[in-house]
Amino acid sequence: MKRTRSTSIELPVPKIEVPMDSRGYLDATFAACEQLAKTHYENFIIGSKLLPKHLKKHFYSIYSFARGVDDLGDEIEGDRLALLDLWAKELNSCYASNIDASPPTHPYFVALTETIKQFNIPVEPFERLIEANRRDQSITRYETFDDLTKYCALSANPVGQLVLYLSKITDPNLLKLSDKICTGLQLTNFCQDVGTDIVLGRIYIPLEDLRVFEVTEKQIKAFEHNENFENLMRFQVNRAREFLLQGYPLLKHLDDQFKLDFALFVRGGLEVLRLIENKNYKIFTRRVRISKFHSAQIFFFTWLRFKLNKKLVPEKLFDPDNQDTSY
Repeated sequence: MKRTRSTSIELPVPKIEVPMDSRGYLDATFAACEQLAKTHYENFIIGSKLLPKHLKKHFYSIYSFARGVDDLGDEIEGDRLALLDLWAKELNSCYASNIDASPPTHPYFVALTETIKQFNIPVEPFERLIEANRRDQSITRYETFDDLTKYCALSANPVGQLVLYLSKITDPNLLKLSDKICTGLQLTNFCQDVGTDIVLGRIYIPLEDLRVFEVTEKQIKAFEHNENFENLMRFQVNRAREFLLQGYPLLKHLDDQFKLDFALFVRGGLEVLRLIENKNYKIFTRRVRISKFHSAQIFFFTWLRFKLNKKLVPEKLFDPDNQDTSY
């Protein structure tokens, strides 16, 4: 990657061979967004495979914003807050209504501006994603579950809302169902990453839960797995699953082209939770993740259930006691 210079810091910029003033530059920026998305094998991206071609590029531009801001908050060396400020400045330029205002220069934001215009997307969901990453620079613990869900409202829920904007859905009740799914997926991610997060000095399990189950930070730092830790993680896994269950009714309100996407989001989250359970919550030494082959299975059988007019996510998969994993 080359870099674009600011006064003292610089944002990573994908290399684009097409000149900015050429007719094909906008298409090239969308292609760069797609390239970024396809280098990250995530449940979010798997779902995009079934979107119509005219929507895919906008899906990828939203993904590039979300992926980019997360990388600035978690991966990039240097002054992360200053980099996030630059990211926010590029975002604001997407909404500049003054004819004299400077348009965005970063390729991802050039593409995003087109997506924002076509689907009339408000700035607020994007701003919340940036704010979540700002908080990550100073807040490493959450005292209560309510505190944690407020963080999820910044870090996760905007992603689902942005995808719904592509389907022209703005009903507040449906957005709330999307929030349930996204919070459930974020809680699932927290369960996956207990071991890696503690190495970074972070704990995304409410401290009140640690006290209830008599698990200490010292124990987590030492990767100590015992019955108390299993009970703690069982509680976290069940709570994440419940959020996915509460949000699942959203699917019946979606067009077919988005219904499969959200079904895959939910199905992927449920599968990660099942894998954590199957490992008896031994998640310190190796992060639980769905293999590419397994992801392909989930994708195919969810698509098949759709074609056969069956419920896309079988009810049994929401049951924590279910051992039948057939598709």
